[in-house]
Amino acid sequence: MYLEEKFNIKKLILGILGTILGSFIMAIGVALFLLPNQLSSGGVSGIATITYYLFNIPMGRMILIINVPLFLFSVFKIGKSFFIKSLIGTISLSFFIDFLESWKPVTQDRFLACVYGGIIIGIGTAIILKSNSSTGGSDLVSYLAKIYKPNTRNSNIIMIFDILVVAVNIIVFRQIEIGLYSAIAIYLMGKIVDILFEGIYFTKLIMIVSDKSEEISKNIEEKIQRGTTGLYGKGMYTNKDKLVLMCAASRRDVARIKTIARKIDPYSFIIITNSREVVGLGFKKT
Repeated sequence: MYLEEKFNIKKLILGILGTILGSFIMAIGVALFLLPNQLSSGGVSGIATITYYLFNIPMGRMILIINVPLFLFSVFKIGKSFFIKSLIGTISLSFFIDFLESWKPVTQDRFLACVYGGIIIGIGTAIILKSNSSTGGSDLVSYLAKIYKPNTRNSNIIMIFDILVVAVNIIVFRQIEIGLYSAIAIYLMGKIVDILFEGIYFTKLIMIVSDKSEEISKNIEEKIQRGTTGLYGKGMYTNKDKLVLMCAASRRDVARIKTIARKIDPYSFIIITNSREVVGLGFKKT
């Protein structure tokens, strides 16, 4: 029991540190790239960008003001650990943005700002997600929405929210370019989150249909050291039972596996697809 509590405390502390680090990186992307160029990263930050230019309200302060009612509403709806880390994330992001706001912008070129700003914010967001935390805003809205409507997709809620905020940015600043550049930043931000959160470890999944499946499988194992799995299927045209070989392999192994299969059985039917992730012996451990 003591070890379990000690582990949970350690996990919480690491999550808090990751949340603060991610918030600082996000603040760099917002305060030194997007904000000076009137660009939006969507969500609450996008609303804060508008109020910053219209009413000269510090962006970080506005982010905190908007998030307060969201946190008050969600205090009994989300887990204690997630609530604590998200609250720290929101406060940290607000503080860091206001702190960095007075610094000289890295660039005044909107295209460079949207590209690098989007990438940097994406890196910070991924770190926060890996810490099982958030910085409030649209993430918190989508989380609350799922409580009441479990079938609702988080990505759809966030996307709709971001589109509305960017549309308001265009109306307020009366420049279509701001919306176009903001859309690029949001897209890059999402892509970076996907890469860092889910990884870029792509492999190939090979399916081989042949009357000589056992011989092909044996050769793949001996010459390439890749295991295969036999799946029983049925050819609907011939009405015959077939053994379908399934093999996960790296990119460099694909050509060799194809050569082995076609050499043993020139009439073999081969399907090669991308596999997002493979975990197990010979691939990723976790």
